[in-house]
Amino acid sequence: MPENATATAPTRALRLGVAGPVGTGKSSLIATLCRALSGELSLGVITNDIYTDEDARFLRSAGVLDPERIRPVETGACPHTAIRDDVTANLLAAEDLEADFGPLDLVIIESGGDNLTATFSPALVDAQLFVLDVAGGGDVVRKGGPGIARADLLVINKTDLGVHVGVDVDRMTREGREARQGAPVVALSRHDEASVQLLTGWVRDTLAHYRTGAHTPVDPGPMAPHFHAGHEGEPHPHTHAGGTTHAHDHAAEPAGQRA
Repeated sequence: MPENATATAPTRALRLGVAGPVGTGKSSLIATLCRALSGELSLGVITNDIYTDEDARFLRSAGVLDPERIRPVETGACPHTAIRDDVTANLLAAEDLEADFGPLDLVIIESGGDNLTATFSPALVDAQLFVLDVAGGGDVVRKGGPGIARADLLVINKTDLGVHVGVDVDRMTREGREARQGAPVVALSRHDEASVQLLTGWVRDTLAHYRTGAHTPVDPGPMAPHFHAGHEGEPHPHTHAGGTTHAHDHAAEPAGQRA
């Protein structure tokens, strides 16, 4: 559990994770945050890519921060391994940023593009947002997953494209709120200043709460509830490493394979 899980004043920057599938606009969202907040907050950014530093180069070329404040991590494996399974490389990068430019207010950590199960370990980030985009289809939000359902914020990105890809943005946003049982959702277009203000407002509010020492990182869980084939057609709950409990159905399990 991070050192800021107790009700004491934090001694380091808020670490904000940004996850989501490939192409949903995570890097562009981070660039938007940096443009909007760099005048009032001291920022750093860490990007994750499997074999390249492409996302870091994109952000550096956008001129949104001092290039030295944008640090790449090459994961060498599926992106979720470096944000959930072994977070050492990202922790070291965050600590180096704080040592070089601290005190910082906010360190944004971008996951490499991954699937709907990708979430950050609470040992790495204090809060996390999950990014979908309308070009991925209006139904993707209904497919669920821990990031969609339980990240601190769900961002439905590129809303200006909805009319071009046949997606009802209002419906997608509404279904996002339903999937999250009322937890916050921001429908975002970087071309719509009102939506950008909603996003930056959420970041400011989260930072303010963090600074009181009352913010506790929440683990969205590594996977969503699901069923496996089993015996008797009766599901029963079981738990994976990491504490995720869900129902296990053995209805189709061959008799010779039962434990």
